[in-house]
Amino acid sequence: MFTMGVALTSGATQTDASATEPAETGRLTIARVFGPEVMTGPYKHPASLAELDTGDLYLVYYGGAGEYAVDTGVFGSRLPRGASTWTPPARIAHDPFRSVGNAVIWQAPDRRVWLFYVVRDGATWSTSRIQGKVSDDGARTWSDAFVLSNEPGWMVRNRPIVLADGAYLLPIYHEVGDDPEQVGAGSTSLFLRFDPAASGDRAWTPTGRIRSPRGNIQPAVAQLADGRLIAYCRRGGGYGPTKDGWLVRSESRDGGRTWSPGEDSAFPNPNAAVELIALRNGHLVLIYNDSMHERTPLTVALSTDADRTWPARRALASGKNGYAYPAALQAADGRIHVVYTSDGRTVINHAVFDEAWIREGGEGRAGTGGRE
Repeated sequence: MFTMGVALTSGATQTDASATEPAETGRLTIARVFGPEVMTGPYKHPASLAELDTGDLYLVYYGGAGEYAVDTGVFGSRLPRGASTWTPPARIAHDPFRSVGNAVIWQAPDRRVWLFYVVRDGATWSTSRIQGKVSDDGARTWSDAFVLSNEPGWMVRNRPIVLADGAYLLPIYHEVGDDPEQVGAGSTSLFLRFDPAASGDRAWTPTGRIRSPRGNIQPAVAQLADGRLIAYCRRGGGYGPTKDGWLVRSESRDGGRTWSPGEDSAFPNPNAAVELIALRNGHLVLIYNDSMHERTPLTVALSTDADRTWPARRALASGKNGYAYPAALQAADGRIHVVYTSDGRTVINHAVFDEAWIREGGEGRAGTGGRE
C-alpha cells in the first residue's frame, strides 16, 4: 500500500488523515501519491481522478519508460473511502505493439465508469486514435477495449460533463503535424457527444470544432446556468519563450454542437494543459500555469459571475519545477481535488482544498508538489 505524504500551507500541521474525511475550511493539503519508486516505469503522466459513488477515489495514469516509449500501460489505483493509503497501481489497459496514453477516468450518473485513452500508431501523437473501456462494478473489472474514434490524431485529455439535456460531452482534440516540439496551427479542439437515453445508435458522435489562428488542443469545458458552454484550450505553437502565449477561449450556445472562433483569453499559457470545472453553486474554477513558457506556477482562479471576472487567484504549486496537466473534480463533501504531475513527469501529486482557500488569495505559502 502507498501512504499519502502531505505537504501543507503555513498555519496547518502535517497529517496522514484521509482525503475523504471532513476538513476545516480554508485549508490546502498536497500529497505525493506515486513517484519513481513505484515500478510502473519512471514516466507517470498525465493523471486523472474520479470520485465513485461509493466515496472511493480512483486514479489513472499512463506509465512506462517515457512519453514515446512503446511498452506503456494505463494504470489504476484506488483510495478507499476513509483510508489514507492508495492501492498498488494495476495495469488496466495495454497494447503489446503500440503506445497508450492520456488516460481519462469518469463515472456517469448511471454509475457506469468510463475509461478513455489513446493508442498511438506511429512516432508522434498525431497518429493516435481514441479507445475506451467501461466498468459496471466500480472500476474493479473492465470490459474489452473498444474504439471511440478511428480518426488519426484525435485524442482525449479532460473528463466529460453531463449537459442539461442529459447528454454526455467528452472534450477531445485533433493534433496535426509531425514535430514533437510544436503543436501545429491546424490543430483543433472538438467534442464527442453521447446520448445515454438513445434507443438506436449509441455512438459517441463528433461536434463542431474550435478553430484559432495558431491552433489549440485539450479543451476544458464547463456549462453555465444559462446553458452556455465555456471552453478554455491549450494554445498551439512551440515551447520556447514568448510574449504572446495565451489560453484560447470559446463558447457554445447549442449544447456543444457549434463553437465560436477561439480567441486569446486573459490567461497566459506555456503550451500546457488546463482544467476548468463548474462547482455545484455555479462558480467556476480554472487551474492553469500562470506563465507563457514555463509550467510553473500552477495557479487556481475563481469566478463567481459566470466567467466575466476572475478576481480570486492563488498559486497551488510553485518553484523551480514543472507542474503539469491538472485534473480536478468537486467531491460530494464540496472540497476540490486536483491531481497533477511534477519532477519531470515522474511524480503524481494530489491536492485538496475548498473555495474558501482560493478566496483567501495570495496569503501564505503555495504548495510545493508534495516535497517540503
